[in-house]
Amino acid sequence: MEHIEFRTVEEELGIGVLTTLMPYLNGVPLRDLVRRAELPFARREGKPDLAGSYAGLVGQEVRWPSWHYLGKPVLSWFGDGDTVLLGCVCSDWGCWPFTAMVTVTEDAVTWSGYRTGHREWDYRELRDFAFDRHQYEQALCATAH
Repeated sequence: MEHIEFRTVEEELGIGVLTTLMPYLNGVPLRDLVRRAELPFARREGKPDLAGSYAGLVGQEVRWPSWHYLGKPVLSWFGDGDTVLLGCVCSDWGCWPFTAMVTVTEDAVTWSGYRTGHREWDYRELRDFAFDRHQYEQALCATAH
């Protein structure tokens, strides 16, 4: 199983520096993992800077005690149960969302079915991530501050 942290990060988002919530998987920002998967597709389009052009999410509605990251999303792009994990660097999550299906069981939380709102890129390189539910919930609880 993977180790997850939800870190509070100060990011320049086009309208100024804002506090965001960035998922880190095994110590690596989710944005960096997504960038690696997207880069071949963005290069093919002649827009390599588009790859990984995400920021953490802004706002209290995604922080604990929200169940946003636990299968009850407050931000959903496709409206089919998807959870927005990252938003656009402009600060509007809907401008360039990165989503996953979040499945919660008694013992685990799994991210799968990755998509972005504006491209039909293949995210198979970005494998499904499974987390111990207890560790995942502890990481979320730390976002309440």
